[in-house]
Amino acid sequence: MDAGVGFAIVAAFVWGFYIYVLKRSFSGYPPAALTVLLNAFAITWYLPVMVTQTEFSRDMFDGMGLSELGIVVLTVVMTAVAFVLFLQAIAEGDVSYVTPINKIVPMFVLPLEIVLLGQFLTPLQVGGVVVATLAVYVANYDPGGFFRPFVKAARSRPAQLALLSAMCYAVSDLGKRVSLQELAIPETLWVPMLLFGVGIVLLPNAVRNPPTAVRKDVPKLAAAGAIVALGEHVTTLAFAVLPASIASPIINTQAIIAVVLGGILLGERYFRLRLVAAVLAVVGVTLIAL
Repeated sequence: MDAGVGFAIVAAFVWGFYIYVLKRSFSGYPPAALTVLLNAFAITWYLPVMVTQTEFSRDMFDGMGLSELGIVVLTVVMTAVAFVLFLQAIAEGDVSYVTPINKIVPMFVLPLEIVLLGQFLTPLQVGGVVVATLAVYVANYDPGGFFRPFVKAARSRPAQLALLSAMCYAVSDLGKRVSLQELAIPETLWVPMLLFGVGIVLLPNAVRNPPTAVRKDVPKLAAAGAIVALGEHVTTLAFAVLPASIASPIINTQAIIAVVLGGILLGERYFRLRLVAAVLAVVGVTLIAL
């Protein structure tokens, strides 16, 4: 458990920095094409790890039936959809506005675990759901009346995309936990499987909407791909030993990293208010995990 928490914390810092890199360096890229490119570089970086650290055997997938394969496919598809929705959200809105909304993923993970895996909901966790929901309110707050933020959230496309992305990420997180623990897929095999699967799902859209200039950005794409490989690796190690309702809120504290970088380095508006929202989101998801 302690090692898993450590991996989750490292993942939070890696992904928080990654969100900033996406906004800073790749804002003009079509989301699907960017994902395919970054995953291709990430797989290239990760191949030596997979080859040297995975124990391959003929009976590795003997227990993999249609239902188990369905879980893996669903996890891959939800990961792809969630990431593209998030890229679209940060393309249309400030990082410090979108991220706190997108990172309330654990609010959806816990109910799924209750229904599907028998996870118990404590009063403290109920309080966490309330605080995480309050974070969405604060992120959308605009002086002028109590209900105005709700109207803004309902009409804001970045907010809608971020919330839908969070729901998809919740399904993805639960699928990761089941794939790595119940199905016992090796961690070093799961990372390239996930990256490749997401790339395949998004490839048709990437082909239809290719980026205009890639060659000059190859060094940046390679560097970002290395971040993706590292982030997926430590995330996978966390989900391999922790319940999804514990790993997810810790990893999603990446909202703090992203909101600080977005406010300080990108000069985005309402930084202090968004920072409060991010802190509330972290408090909420932490209570959910207790």
